[in-house]
Amino acid sequence: MVEKACSSASSCSKESCEGCPSANQPQSFLEELNSYSEIKHVIGIVSGKGGVGKSMITASLANLLASQGYRVGIMDADITGPSIPRMYGLKGPAMADDQGMYSVLTKNDIKVMSINLLMPDPEAPVIWRGPVLAGVVKQFWTDVIWGELDYLLVDLPPGTGDVPLTVFQSIPVDGIVIVTSPQDLVKLIVKKAYNMAATMKIPVLGMIENYSYLKCPDCGKEISVFGESKIDAVAGEVGSLVLGKVPIDPEVARLADAGAFDEVRNPYLEKAIQALRVLDTQKTE
Repeated sequence: MVEKACSSASSCSKESCEGCPSANQPQSFLEELNSYSEIKHVIGIVSGKGGVGKSMITASLANLLASQGYRVGIMDADITGPSIPRMYGLKGPAMADDQGMYSVLTKNDIKVMSINLLMPDPEAPVIWRGPVLAGVVKQFWTDVIWGELDYLLVDLPPGTGDVPLTVFQSIPVDGIVIVTSPQDLVKLIVKKAYNMAATMKIPVLGMIENYSYLKCPDCGKEISVFGESKIDAVAGEVGSLVLGKVPIDPEVARLADAGAFDEVRNPYLEKAIQALRVLDTQKTE
């Protein structure tokens, strides 16, 4: 028995409906960027679990890009655990008018938007369900006036839940960088993030291992606090690149706590910056 073809593509809700013109044209969930913004590249910074220093890596990449003359923004999409404003010493409330919300500028000219810049009390917990969190992230794209940016780095919450899914579906992400640590769970953590990106057809630019080692201030010996690095083996298994191995640095932690992260220049991420610059080259060719 042959199933009757749809009489109207717009009324069909079954992508598998035989004969339907929309069967091979899946619906796009992409949201429209704020009309006062122009963004060349959107990069997601992701992790399979929390506690790997993802926000620190996001901010470090932003600092390096800004220091090289690129126009950079950070979307703090970790709504329930925002840390970017505190790291840069930023305080709200962010300004808004009929045109939209205005991002807040760091001392090194990075544009930032975070829920902590919108709430009256930045220490108040955000106790919202998934759909509300996802809606806020969409508004960071549709309502925030970013102006002209070369790179927008999206600091995503850990895991594969509502917010990462919303970002991958609603925002035109050019690629993601996976952040992990040397712990034994690294293989499982990386593969979860990698497989989600593959499912959503988002390119994985590479992986960064944070907390790789601690360098002794006296003798210079590298101490593997969280165990020996496993990132090279895991990257080889999934066919990805290692974009950096970042050591534990008490000075970086001190600057973050002091709200002076704009002073940080992380030399261990130059390979990651090169991968981002390749995107810019490809787009201009």
